[in-house]
Amino acid sequence: MTRSISILGATGSIGASTLDLIRRNPDDWRIVALTANCQARELAKLAREFRAEVAVVADETCLPELREALAGSGIAATAGANALVEAASRPTDIVIAAIVGCAGLAPTMAAIEQGRVVALANKEALVSAGDVMTAAVRRCGTVLLPVDSEHNAIFQCLAGNDPADVRSITLTASGGPFRDWSAERLAVATPAEAVKHPNWDMGAKISVDSATMFNKGLELIEAFHLFPVGLDRLRIIVHPQSVVHSMVEYRDGSTLAQLGPSDMRVPIASALAWPRRMATPMPPLDLAAIGELTFRAPDEERFPATRLAREAAQTGGAAPAVLNAANEIAVAAFLSGQIGFTRIAAEVENVLSSYAAPAPACLSDVLAIDREARARARELTEALA
Repeated sequence: MTRSISILGATGSIGASTLDLIRRNPDDWRIVALTANCQARELAKLAREFRAEVAVVADETCLPELREALAGSGIAATAGANALVEAASRPTDIVIAAIVGCAGLAPTMAAIEQGRVVALANKEALVSAGDVMTAAVRRCGTVLLPVDSEHNAIFQCLAGNDPADVRSITLTASGGPFRDWSAERLAVATPAEAVKHPNWDMGAKISVDSATMFNKGLELIEAFHLFPVGLDRLRIIVHPQSVVHSMVEYRDGSTLAQLGPSDMRVPIASALAWPRRMATPMPPLDLAAIGELTFRAPDEERFPATRLAREAAQTGGAAPAVLNAANEIAVAAFLSGQIGFTRIAAEVENVLSSYAAPAPACLSDVLAIDREARARARELTEALA
């Protein structure tokens, strides 16, 4: 049976992997909306290939280029924040929420409020607006499926089990490209080195987050909202091979783990086919060829991001949104050469310690906290520069 789908963030790595799976099963899917930030030509090409109903660019200055590229196709072309929300609100069977950063918050919330299936690949949205978003999920009867490999693994390991029986949930972390670097070497790490992830093919921002371990810190907060077992039962362990994607330990001593290749098409396929399964082009997992799986505790001296994230989750309220906003600004400053690698976590900690806001009660509150935290982070970056 053909299902309808919208992809928010179609030109990013998650969007590309999703469309690859759809391309392999074209009769199973009908594309409603595809969105991108400003890659008008690429978006138009995808919209034509998959015969989307509408293509949306977030950057309104790119709309003329998008319209020109779609001329004669019959595909609607729109732009801007409101257009993203409208696209996310269109009736579909499933929405892939993959816009990177807090920019994806409003469209993701719009999709949730339709009360359908939302496959969440934007961890920053849930980190920033966890209580607001989960309340909307409950109110609207939305099915929220995690797409991050770690959370999808946990979701699969929890299937059919009572959360009350969970002793602990462990998120695995590759450790990123700098996992074995000394503190002295980290201080002079370059953006080019930071984006070279050893296991995963990801965008620049998430690659830097992996290098700092902020990616795992954000995932810890995301897991806190997705799986209500309590923060004290959530753990992180470094697993360089990225074969075990996460684990759930039960009170009887059993530990269930989900294993698979380092390819996002596997968790995306899990979400697309849920509650069933679908074929992917991945070869069978060959553990003999892999040889060994190793694990070690995270080093929060060299990589304080996971400590900062856990403290933000414990504080609650506005703290996770502040942490996420400050991190986005600090990562952008690092990528542009304004600050050094180790200043990313330092800037986030400084913003967290200097800005406390009331707990957000709605989306507009979250966005206001995000704006103020970004402004403070920019001021700090400029002062350091």
